[in-house]
This record gives sequence, C-alpha cells and structure tokens, in this order.
Amino acid sequence: MIGLGSYAYFWRHSDRVESPMTLVDEFEDTSAQSVELFQICDYAPLERMSGAELRDAASAARDNGLTIELGTKGISPEHLSMYLRLAEVFDATLVRSMVSSPGSDPTLGEASSWLRSSIRSFESAGVTLALETYEQVATADLVRFVETVGSDALGICLDPANVVARLERPTECVTAAAPHVKNVHVKDFAFARQDGWVGFTYSGARMGEGLHDYEHLLETVRPRERGINEIVEHWLPWQSDAQTTIAVEREWTRTTLDYLRSTQ
Repeated sequence: MIGLGSYAYFWRHSDRVESPMTLVDEFEDTSAQSVELFQICDYAPLERMSGAELRDAASAARDNGLTIELGTKGISPEHLSMYLRLAEVFDATLVRSMVSSPGSDPTLGEASSWLRSSIRSFESAGVTLALETYEQVATADLVRFVETVGSDALGICLDPANVVARLERPTECVTAAAPHVKNVHVKDFAFARQDGWVGFTYSGARMGEGLHDYEHLLETVRPRERGINEIVEHWLPWQSDAQTTIAVEREWTRTTLDYLRSTQ
C-alpha cells in the first residue's frame, strides 16, 4: 500500500509557516489525495498527548479511512513499551524505529539485549518493529542484528538515502536489506554543487529526477508482492519563502504519488 508520512508535511506543520497543519489536517489532506495509509513518524507532540487527545486523533484517522503506522527513534524497553501502547490506540500494526536516538547510542550487543526483552510483546500484539537503515549503523551490521534477534516481528525499514552519509551505495543497501524489509521510505535524493564550487549539498530531489534507482528497489525488494507498505516522505530544503516552500512540498508529494501509482 502507498502511504504518506509526517516527513511529507515537514514544512507545512513546522513553526516556520504562518498556520501550521495539525495532525488531523494531515489526515484529511492524505485522504483527499485518495491515500489510505499514514505514518505518524518522529512527530514529537504524539508523546505529549493525553489519553483523550490520542483517542480523538485515532478517531479522526478512522473517519478519514486511514490505516496508521507509527515512527519513532530508539529501542530502549521503556520507549518501545510506550509505542506499543500507542499502536494499540491507533490500531497500528507497524512501528518504525532506529537503533540510536538522541541521548541513546547503544552498542549492537546492548541493543540486542534490549530487543530480546521487548520483541515478544510485539509478537503477542501482532505489531511489527521495523528498524531503519541509517548512517549510524552499517547496513550489514543491521542485517546481522535483525537475524541475531530472530523474530518475524522484527525487520528493516528501508531508506537507502540515509546510508550515503556512511559512504554506502544505495543499491547495495537495498540488496543487502531486501530479505528483511518490512517498510519502505520513498524519496529521491541528489548532490548539488554549492556556490563557488567549494563542495556539494546532499538533499532531496523531485521523485524521478535524482539518483534513487527505485526500479531496482521494486525489482529487488518486491514490496507490492510481499505486502510491504511504501511511505512517501521528502528531504526538501527550505525555499525562498514559506509560500514557495509549501507549494513545492505539495508538488513533490503529487509527483511521488503519481510515480508510485504509475509503477503498480
């Protein structure tokens, strides 16, 4: 299933725009684009909501015909327990996370111990935990880590854009992670020369215009055949002003949705 995530609304819900979108606004906008899946990802207000506010948000998602996934950072047992409770509120069956988080950078040995104490709860709840490919952990190490824990409820959220910061090739990341992928983050990316030719900027690109070989990902991972959801997000740099940035963010979302739908 194709979905939208919080990072597709990065600027529209930021305090740099005059009237930031709320979570419910994003649900409504997602539904208006005939999308039935939304990933609430790294959305800090979620953890501060009261029980009533969470139930209202979950009700709004249902009213808009949306399936919800959740996304966070960190794998400490206490943190994962909180997100398992949030998953129950939203009827979410997938939580995306990362091994490292601000203030917590466990060794793979420590992380393995933490997950062994948490993953059985995910199995019992019917919720999948998908750890994202990221520059803090080499893809080969992440694959070994997932295999060592050895649970059908644990897998990988594939985002090959991130691993370039570790000097990994995106296509090699895709190939290595493919057997364990449970979720895909979809965005294009590219390098651009800085003014004065004194370096490069690595950031997002309009889907189909960057370096991401998405056809290779589709052929290698086969997400549609395996029931793996593809979540649209962006790395859009701030444009000249808020109005322009919002317009480009919307246009990138339309372009990415059109691209994904054209490949089905």
